[in-house]
Amino acid sequence: MDNRPIAVFDSGLGGLTAVGALSRLYPDEDLIYFGDTGRVPYGTRSRKAILRFSSQAARFLMAFDPKALVIACGTASTAAMEAFDCGVPAVGVVEPSVRKAAAVTRNGRVGLLATPASVRTGAYAACMRSAAPHIALTERDGRLLVPLVEAGRVGPGDRVAALLIEEYCAPFRAAGVDTLILGCTHYPLLADLFAAALPGVTLVNAGVEAAEALRGLIIQADRERTGSLRFFVSDDAEGFSEQAKMFLQREITEMAEVVDLEENMV
Repeated sequence: MDNRPIAVFDSGLGGLTAVGALSRLYPDEDLIYFGDTGRVPYGTRSRKAILRFSSQAARFLMAFDPKALVIACGTASTAAMEAFDCGVPAVGVVEPSVRKAAAVTRNGRVGLLATPASVRTGAYAACMRSAAPHIALTERDGRLLVPLVEAGRVGPGDRVAALLIEEYCAPFRAAGVDTLILGCTHYPLLADLFAAALPGVTLVNAGVEAAEALRGLIIQADRERTGSLRFFVSDDAEGFSEQAKMFLQREITEMAEVVDLEENMV
């Protein structure tokens, strides 16, 4: 058995969807989560900035001696995975999501909705060409969806959210996709709206697929124990705890701790 924690990184809050999946799949594991809430969003930043921020986050998380890293951020997974090459298994959201989409598509037409930085890198397209070159990938960036989610506009009755998602989904409908990768870990909170806009289309949850990808990569913890969860953020711990309820769908009893990576890690 290996009781070291699993460390999870995100640029903000969306990675909590991966934390929820990890808690369900591996209830015996201790989880350490760092959300870079002081510098979010990463999706519109340069690759140089994303790489620097990700390197600082990796160094911080490695101080906890984790047995694995989950990069629950689509942008960091596409633009800065090398920052997490720290000698332990590191799982991003790109390859697991692509593998899942390739496995479930029936007509070979897959859509990707992700941040501008994720789309710009071409990482999903390159991974799909390698894994399943026969599949046609239609990509679009969903730059307006992260602020929508963080404003709590996620309900199926929200007309603004529904209209925006309808606009984003139009190219996927025109392309005839039967599978859509939600390539940002915020987007699963809008799953009901995506399902309404794209009936019959299979939605691939990037955070869940990253959590599933840990199977076989780690030695699991003592099954007689109950795993713990620690939250770290780079700004606004109280605001994080309030919004975390929406992502984890439960009350947050674990108080987030604030760390300054620029001050302590550079």
